[in-house]
Amino acid sequence: MTRLLAPEDASALAEHLTESRAFLAPWDALRDDRYFTAEGQRTHIEEALRAYAMGTMAPFAILGDDGSAVGRININGITRGAFQSASIGYWVAKSHNGRGLATRAVAEIKEFAFGALDLHRLQAETLLHNTASQRVLKRNGFTPYGVAPQYLKIAGEWQDHVLFQVLNPEAV
Repeated sequence: MTRLLAPEDASALAEHLTESRAFLAPWDALRDDRYFTAEGQRTHIEEALRAYAMGTMAPFAILGDDGSAVGRININGITRGAFQSASIGYWVAKSHNGRGLATRAVAEIKEFAFGALDLHRLQAETLLHNTASQRVLKRNGFTPYGVAPQYLKIAGEWQDHVLFQVLNPEAV
């Protein structure tokens, strides 16, 4: 389950990011120590909510069984006009990994993007060897359509990514 991110999620997210730091490091950009604090997360959440108000992104919390934030999923780079597209990115805490939370979150966000946001297309990118994330995307109807060399700087290195997309079946 997901819901719009809130400043009150900062402490829970900081706790999960700290406990999952080594687990998430191979899949993420390098982060300074402040990122893993409640204050750092509050700053990131406030920035994300400002971008949401401007219509350029939509930040959501991925919720655990108790309703607390155990990860994030974002709709990034919302582009209007002829493109009507965006990209998604997500993570789930190590302690909640393997429970289907990412798969369900992507399904909900896809529905939100194609419904409330009326987007035509969603894109996602994974490292070539991130088979777990690729399974999440494929379960949600995303298909691979290419490889982007040195696409993102992950774990301190420019790395190739598989590009995935899904189109809104209702788009006219």
